[in-house]
Amino acid sequence: MATKIGLEIHVQLKTNTKMFCECNTNFLDAKPNTLICPICTAQPGSKPMGINERALELALKTALLLGCKINTGKELFVERKHYFYPDLPANYQRTSRPFAVEGELYGVRIREVHFEEDPGRYELRTGEVDYNRSGIPLIEIVTEPDMKTPKEARDFLKKMKTVIEYLDAAKPEGGLFKVDANISTDGNERVEVKNINSIKGVLKALCFEEIRQKNLARQGTPIKKMETRHFEDTQMITTFLREKETGDDYRFLPDPDIPPLEISAESVEKLKQDLPETPTTKAKRLKEEYRIPKLEADTIASERDLADAFEKVAGKVNAKFASKWFVNHLKRELNFRTKTFIESKLSTKEITKLLTALEKRSITKHTGVDILRKMLDEQVSAKAILEEHGGKAGFDVDSIAKEVMLENKKAAEDYRAGKTESLNFLVGKVMAKTKGRLEPKQCIEAVKKGLEK
Repeated sequence: MATKIGLEIHVQLKTNTKMFCECNTNFLDAKPNTLICPICTAQPGSKPMGINERALELALKTALLLGCKINTGKELFVERKHYFYPDLPANYQRTSRPFAVEGELYGVRIREVHFEEDPGRYELRTGEVDYNRSGIPLIEIVTEPDMKTPKEARDFLKKMKTVIEYLDAAKPEGGLFKVDANISTDGNERVEVKNINSIKGVLKALCFEEIRQKNLARQGTPIKKMETRHFEDTQMITTFLREKETGDDYRFLPDPDIPPLEISAESVEKLKQDLPETPTTKAKRLKEEYRIPKLEADTIASERDLADAFEKVAGKVNAKFASKWFVNHLKRELNFRTKTFIESKLSTKEITKLLTALEKRSITKHTGVDILRKMLDEQVSAKAILEEHGGKAGFDVDSIAKEVMLENKKAAEDYRAGKTESLNFLVGKVMAKTKGRLEPKQCIEAVKKGLEK
């Protein structure tokens, strides 16, 4: 049975004020219902202010990064989308008609992009409503049903997340994405799954729903009417909510309180000049500028903060060496801890100190990884740990080799007399003095160098 998946991706935009009023949007640590006013709670007689200009700019830039065509030179209406739910005090949500269409990202077509205001937060289990979120600017990105498996949908969302992070357009406390996923299998009508608040949740919800639909078809009871289901994130299942609404059910009509907006071609061209690199263009530039393999460049560019850190470090140490370390060790350790680079709180200054010590071979690769883990888990500085491993400048292996030969003159003389096995003895002594924190090859070279004098 073939599966078709399309996504409706909601992104809270990174603005200081709400879409149609001046209330603060930093709701993460705020007490419930403290960041509100008559406008965002739809008090009788209240009227919306003009459209938040910063929100509109971020919405347009996001659409441009997704390769969309902007609808310029036409009146863009903000409409009232009517539905009745406790988190929507006006009983309608203000949402624009699509201002961008026909984009594409990594082979998935973008049908349309529009902006709207976020509803409040309704807690189903307790019946409590918090309107702090009500009115926060959102964009909704609607894809075509081009994904064929839950894994494809998850991977696409990861790439979408990276693009939006490069623009710095989303509020981090919003969890970046809220997703409604539409899925259908052969013999079944389309089902919309709501309340998915993470990329991992998208995979879980779609996997459950795909199996459920295919089992129904096999049992001879396929889904005949479109329906909306709720994702229970604690149980990783979907539950029936209602039959799927159509556009007519929402009774869309232009909001008489908000004048139509016209986006000019000149303003779009100006925004294009201010767009950041995309992950794809960043990876291409890293590959060419630093002469690193494409796979490494792609991995580093997959996270904007990681890529920025790499470029700062690559200016202080060998870029190819830094690239391999970032991909093979730093990124791996971050993934193991399910952390982004910015969440790790690592500084480029500390990473540079660690890589400089590795490059000078003051410490072994194994020791370097141990130090990195301490930096991540204990928030200890590289400087403090490196001093434990031989001082600020690392071990002076030549001086240590000289000291070992003075303490073991007979072994040194035996080696010069042709007894090559004495070399292993002397190298062992050097490694003991350095507590095994230097590469054996480095110790051998230092001993040989001292024996030749």
